[in-house]
Amino acid sequence: MKKRIVVLTLLLVLFGASMLFAQSTNEKPIYVLYTNDVHCGYNQNISFPAIAAYKQSLEAETPYVTLVDNGDAIQGETVGTVSRGEYLVEMMNAAGYDFAIFGNHEFDYGVDRLGELVEMADYTYLNATITYHGDLGQSFVNDTKPYEIVEYGKTKVAFIGVSTHETLFKSTYKYFTEDDKLVYDFATGEALYSTVQGYVDEVRKLGADYVIILSHLGIEEDSAPDRSIDLIANIRGVDVLLDGHSHSVVESSFVKDAEGKPVLYSQTGTKLANLGQLTIYPYSHKIMTEFVHPTGEDPAVAAVIEAIDQEYLEEVMKTVAFSEITLPIKDPETGARIVRNMETIIGDLCADAYKAISGADIAFVNGGGIRADLKAGEINLDAIIKIHPYGNMLCMCVATGQEILDALEWGSKNVRAEQNDGKGNAVGESGGFLQVSGLKYTIDPSIPNSCVADEAGMFVGIEGQRRVKDVFVGSEEAGWTPIDPEKNYTLACHNYKLQDMGDGYTMFVDNEFLIDKSMLDNQVLINYITQYLNGVISAKDYGAVKGRITILR
Repeated sequence: MKKRIVVLTLLLVLFGASMLFAQSTNEKPIYVLYTNDVHCGYNQNISFPAIAAYKQSLEAETPYVTLVDNGDAIQGETVGTVSRGEYLVEMMNAAGYDFAIFGNHEFDYGVDRLGELVEMADYTYLNATITYHGDLGQSFVNDTKPYEIVEYGKTKVAFIGVSTHETLFKSTYKYFTEDDKLVYDFATGEALYSTVQGYVDEVRKLGADYVIILSHLGIEEDSAPDRSIDLIANIRGVDVLLDGHSHSVVESSFVKDAEGKPVLYSQTGTKLANLGQLTIYPYSHKIMTEFVHPTGEDPAVAAVIEAIDQEYLEEVMKTVAFSEITLPIKDPETGARIVRNMETIIGDLCADAYKAISGADIAFVNGGGIRADLKAGEINLDAIIKIHPYGNMLCMCVATGQEILDALEWGSKNVRAEQNDGKGNAVGESGGFLQVSGLKYTIDPSIPNSCVADEAGMFVGIEGQRRVKDVFVGSEEAGWTPIDPEKNYTLACHNYKLQDMGDGYTMFVDNEFLIDKSMLDNQVLINYITQYLNGVISAKDYGAVKGRITILR
């Protein structure tokens, strides 16, 4: 009898073990597909139709598939500018995204517009680190969920959305103010760590088996102490952090948390160069990340993209403003590119746009970055894009008066008393010649160039007499005061000039940046024309140059 009981017990144990084994082997894996920093690059690498098709292929294997984006999806190309983000939201809807978070560039079309885009999205935005405390009712930021817990069978996975404090200066600071007071809080430093830890603890209490942070923090050194790796090192209870912001390509790595436990980390780069795949095996507790590169396409999503492309082409041809005058980049008689060696009306307009949109004291625009005339009559977006076609991005730094003087000297080094040879050939032109706003100055071409460059043609310093003199800061309306070499000023231009040392300008690269790669240059210009000039470039305002640059003959 005892033998029978022992045998029966053993059989029951073996049966239970086999059932458990069967359960573990039959349980489906959980797939989380992820992108970051798409920046409107929907047609350059992996496509949205390919992502949709791949997601569907996984769904044929298991119902446990989720697609997420880690910020900066809707800005970066003119297709985003034209639709103010809407076209990208439509594409992401079609592709089947489930969650997204706010990158800094999600705010580039304004907070009100972002609220509209959130309403358009079929996917859910998650936000645990941004709060609003103003009076204008922009409550969608506060209403956005900090996390979502998804049940995949018996397994619960929590997704927490974390955005960067750098949004304040890597979008447009003025968007986050009311009556010049900051009304948005972006958690930073210890507040970032404690806020996220609070939500991690909360989802664990609610039964989350796995915690995934969807992050737009990045890993660049300049972002400390708000890097994703800083966050991981100061919290506990997180399994995975999927990142964005720094455009880093990290297929799979581990970062130790506050307790020394490894947290899986990944980031896919930018412009859909890679599609990330996080796989969770619930019963073995194994998790892994890898990059996949699907090639098939979902025809329905492809049709949506095709329709948007056609609509986009029509959109850029729509009239958005009007000009009473023609603003040329060349001398109408000789064809010389005067925008590269003297003050021009279009140079004044473009520099004024940077100054107005940024709120800076002074603005520069390099003549080589102004590529086309603006004709009198109706203005469409295509005309604006042709003026600024390179996709440079608004920046604003703190610069000393001395650095500004050095920049003016460097930009004027090729200027000659005769601006063209009478045959349509410019004399002394330079793509780095500075069109300005908030400044006026005089160039004396009789003084030899005293700028010193290194072997690569980059600015090193000034040795000898300066040809730039009588430099004043201010405006035609408010008056002018002499520039103070010791004083700090806010200076607006774009990343090519201020950060990337374009045309050899080395004097600003290490400065403090209050706006860091915000909106596209053509977006700056169209916003200025439509919002500050009420859609009309008048002969009264821009019928002649402002007298900001005097060249002695």
